[in-house]
Amino acid sequence: MLPTPAVEVPIAAATPSPVRRPVPPVRVVVASIGVDVPVVEVGVEEGGFMELPVDPAIAGWYRFGSDPAAPDGNVVISAHVDAPEFPIGPFSRLRDAAVGETVEVTDASGQAHRYAIESVTYYPKAELPVDDLFARSGTRNLVLITCGGAFDSNTGRYADNVVAIATPIT
Repeated sequence: MLPTPAVEVPIAAATPSPVRRPVPPVRVVVASIGVDVPVVEVGVEEGGFMELPVDPAIAGWYRFGSDPAAPDGNVVISAHVDAPEFPIGPFSRLRDAAVGETVEVTDASGQAHRYAIESVTYYPKAELPVDDLFARSGTRNLVLITCGGAFDSNTGRYADNVVAIATPIT
């Protein structure tokens, strides 16, 4: 009689692991420059631009990107610097944020995520590094965006974007 080969086959569940549900940010605070604004979920408007709340005192979180608890990817939060029929918004002060200052983002579960400002950069709108800023993998930064630079009254737009990049404080 010949021996019968024995093979151990690992048993694994046939159902996939549950998908991680994002926990959206609901508030962003940069106390050193007087920024304390609610945050709402936003998407993409016609033309491919990030949708933003009309009121400059409310920021928008790009819901197709990473959330503050995500293991990687950038959390993108943006607000208008101003808008007709509204006063100048708090994000207008992003240009004054200094390297090392703390940003606190509170998510819908009540958890606070802390970041340190790494850089504040003006980009001409046509040169905004969208792929880098909206990265869904790799870096794990907070990206705060508003308008800045010269205002063109003919187009009703600012020439630049002000981008503050902040890294997680662990």
